[in-house]
Formats: sequence, C-alpha cells, structure tokens
Amino acid sequence: MSLSSFDDSPLAAHHGIWRGDELGTAEAAVLPTGHAPLDAQLPGGGWPLGALTELLQARPSAHAWQLLLPGLVLAVQRRPGPVVLLGAPCEPFAPALAAAGLAPEALMWVRSEAPAARLWACEQALRCADVAAVLAWLPAARVGELRRLQVVAAQHEALLFVCRPEALAASASPARLRLRLAAAGPQQMDVHILKRRGPPLAAPVVLPARSQRMAALLAASQLRRKARQQQAGGSPLAGAPVVRIAVPALAGLQEEHGHAVDRLAMAA
Repeated sequence: MSLSSFDDSPLAAHHGIWRGDELGTAEAAVLPTGHAPLDAQLPGGGWPLGALTELLQARPSAHAWQLLLPGLVLAVQRRPGPVVLLGAPCEPFAPALAAAGLAPEALMWVRSEAPAARLWACEQALRCADVAAVLAWLPAARVGELRRLQVVAAQHEALLFVCRPEALAASASPARLRLRLAAAGPQQMDVHILKRRGPPLAAPVVLPARSQRMAALLAASQLRRKARQQQAGGSPLAGAPVVRIAVPALAGLQEEHGHAVDRLAMAA
C-alpha cells in the first residue's frame, strides 16, 4: 500500500490515530509548566499527570528548581497539599521558593540515603491523595523500579518528577517524558526533549536560568554599585558587602552542598 493510498483511507482520517511525525495529544490531563515555549513542545501543552517525567542533568539540582517551580505552584493550587521531596541533594532555600509563589510550608522533605527506602517512600507519597506533587532524586533506580512508580502514578493521577544523572540519557526508561537539562550560558538553560509522544526535537528549548524578578534585582544592584564606584573612585569591590540572596539555580554556580536555589551576590 502506498503512502498516498493510506492517507486517503478512512483510518487515516480517524481522530484517534496518532502519526509518529506529529506531536501527540495528551493521554491524560496535563498541568502547564509555566514556560510557554516548553508547553508548545509537550503533548497536551504541559506536564503529564499520572505519569513519570524524568529530568536528566549533570549536577543533581542544577536547573530542576527553576524549571519546575511554576508548575509546582500550580500543582499546589490544583491539589492543596505538600510537595514531597525525596532524596534532595541539598536543602531548598525557602525565601527563594516563597518569592516564586511556593510557600515553604508546602514542602515535605524526606531524607533517606538507602535507594530501597527512597523508592518505598516515593510510592507511598504517590498513593497519598493529599500530596500535590512528588520530586524524587533516584540515581540508582532500575528500569523495573521506575516502571512500578509509573504504574502507581497513573493509578492516582499523580504529578511525578524523577531526577537522574545525565549519563543515563542513552539508557532505557519507562518515563512518559524525558528531559535533559544543560547550561546555555549564565542567563539561560537548554531543555533537550529526549522522549515525548511526537517526533524528535532537534534543537533544545531555551529557557531563562533565573527568574525575571531575581534578574531585575541583580541588574538594579549592579547599576547602583557601579554608580557608587564612580562617585567614590574606588575598586569594583570597595565597600560592597557580600550577602546570600536567593536565585534559582544558575549553571556552573551551584554548590553541591549549598542551598538549592541560592548563590553569592553583591548587595545593593
């Protein structure tokens, strides 16, 4: 049968038939990511509910928070309850999350080093109707274990994100959606869509590496500092105290054992 004869068949006209060269529709409900360019490339236009979304990156939480924060805020609005963090590599910086609209009291941080305990806790959180979302770091999870989490998430229409090392990008995964996050300079991050219901995406989706609010704050601080330097005729760092302020994870500036959305910056 030729391609043209197939295109003219009643089967091809059926709305339930998905072609591999087209962006598929969502099989279930979705939640907007809060990033319009990314929504445009995802089936249904958002994070899939009742499915596993896998985030791959070189450092455990380098860009995850900046990518997920808008969607997590919407998740809490959709289903008031905690966002469960399992095996988070470092403590989230509460003021930065609050500035983005996610109240610190909405976080439930589960500390566990044992891989089996993390998997068990993740499954129990997915089964809880009061949980808004689950964000788990499972670097040692096997395909069968991830498949089980996928099944549980589907049964309970849960919002599930699993962070794993970038080195696993070529390995098999049952995740409905797989994304690889990478730095694209100090101001941007690249989101490579490795797996979706649709054709391969050759170019990454480019998103800001920091929130607009924090970018504006830092820009204003730099301008004020430069003005003081010109007036005083001093060195660039003269009289400028160093303080910690919250910034969504910046490429290359994240400390493994620091806060998850935090960096050193000059005070205004």
